[in-house]
Amino acid sequence: MPEFSDGADVAHEAKRGLRIARLAHRRSLTAEHRSEAAARVQAELISLVRRLGPARMTAYVPVGSEPGGADLPEALRAALAPDAELLLPVLRDDLDLDWAGYADPGSLRAAGRGLREPTGPRLGALAVATADLVVVPALAVDHRGFRLGRGGGSYDRALARVPATALTVALLHDGELIEAVPGEPHDLPVRAVITPAAGLVKVWAGPLPLDEPGSDDAPLALG
Repeated sequence: MPEFSDGADVAHEAKRGLRIARLAHRRSLTAEHRSEAAARVQAELISLVRRLGPARMTAYVPVGSEPGGADLPEALRAALAPDAELLLPVLRDDLDLDWAGYADPGSLRAAGRGLREPTGPRLGALAVATADLVVVPALAVDHRGFRLGRGGGSYDRALARVPATALTVALLHDGELIEAVPGEPHDLPVRAVITPAAGLVKVWAGPLPLDEPGSDDAPLALG
């Protein structure tokens, strides 16, 4: 057995330790704290949706201690234009993500790993590439935009399909926008995060769809 791990193994183990710590912190949050955080994150995301006006966006159903609230899809559906589409993920056996449209709470079913998934026709893994706004879960995100997920790689694969024209946003609790997430070759950054206290925060060096023309460093003001 080699005495030292290579760089990829070191990053993988560092991510595992950080993941355990982040999950433990989320479990320690009180029900009141979770409810308040969910309401704030949801309000900020709704404001973003109304400002951006995506024709198609993706999101997910938060479960357990994830910020955003279990009713997030219904709140987003109400914020979208009547002819806009909201897609939610369907976890495949290989842990990749398929996508299906969200209609109403009755269109969701209980799935494995505590998830709730849409029951409509599956649109394929490439459907995420047609979205203008992509909302993803994360346990932490650093100031370069690199996110810490739960280790299955599902969203790493999904983010690899998202074009540069789309805005990618991760939903976090306060304290989860951190200095550095250990990096691996397959990691791709998100472009912004939403936290309860700070709202929408840009973490991507390049321009975003909401930036003023000609200003790569303009702050995101929700107005």
